[in-house]
Amino acid sequence: MQNIFFPTNMKTWTKTLLISIMTLPAFAQSGFKAQQLKFDRVKTAYDEKWSGLQKELKAAKFPENFSLFLAAYKTEGKLEVWLKAADQDEYKLFKTYNFCAHSGTLGPKIKEGDLQTPEGYYVINAFNPQSNFHLSLGINYPNKIDLLRSGSQRPGGDIYIHGNCVTVGCIPLTDDKIKELYPIAVEAKNNGQQQIQVYIFPFKMTVANVTKYTKQFPQQEVFWRNLKSGYDYFEKHKTLPVVTQKGTQYAFK
Repeated sequence: MQNIFFPTNMKTWTKTLLISIMTLPAFAQSGFKAQQLKFDRVKTAYDEKWSGLQKELKAAKFPENFSLFLAAYKTEGKLEVWLKAADQDEYKLFKTYNFCAHSGTLGPKIKEGDLQTPEGYYVINAFNPQSNFHLSLGINYPNKIDLLRSGSQRPGGDIYIHGNCVTVGCIPLTDDKIKELYPIAVEAKNNGQQQIQVYIFPFKMTVANVTKYTKQFPQQEVFWRNLKSGYDYFEKHKTLPVVTQKGTQYAFK
C-alpha cells in the first residue's frame, strides 16, 4: 500500500522525509506568517479578522499552537474547520462555513472541464495571497487515485478553497469568509504543521445518505462506500487515519 500524500518512489520518499526532518527546526523559525504578512490582502485579513478569531479560539479553549483539519460536504455546501492542540489526539469543531456557489453534480472529478468539485482525501499544497479570487488555499488534486480514475483523460487541476463567489469545481466561501480561514491556515502552517488535510465528501456519509444517493448515482456506490470508511473512522475517533492507496481505492489505518 502507498501513502496517498507522498511520492510513490521509495527513494524519493525517503529523501523527502529526511529533508523534512532535517529542515523542521529551520522551518519552525522560517517565519511563514511573516512572509505572508508582506502581502496586503493577508495583512488586511489579519487586521480585520484575527483579533476576533483569537477571542473565539480562547472562548473555545483552543491553544495558540493548534493543528488544522478541513472537511467539506458538497450536498450540504458546508466546510468544517476542526482544530486540536499539538499534544492532543482528538480534533474539535471550531467553525463551519457555507459554500457560496456550486458547480457540477455529485461524484468525483474525472477530467478537465467537467465542472466537478473533487471527492477524496487531499492536503493543502499552496497558499496564494494574490489570488484572482482574493485569497486561496490550493488542494493537491489530482492525487494518485484521481489519476488512476481519469485514465487517459486529462484530469484537470487548480482546485482551491477561495474567496469571491464563482466556481468551476473549487470551493468558494466569499471574500469575507476566506479572510478568516486563510489566517487560520497560515497560523497552523506557521506552527509547524506539515500537512493540512482536506477531506471532500459528496455528502454527510451516514448510512441513510449513502443509501439515498447511491440509488440516484449507482455508478458511484463502490467509490462512495470506500470514502465512507475514512469518514466513519474520523466520526468514531475524531482523529485522522493514515490514508494510503490500495489499487484504485483508499485504505485507512
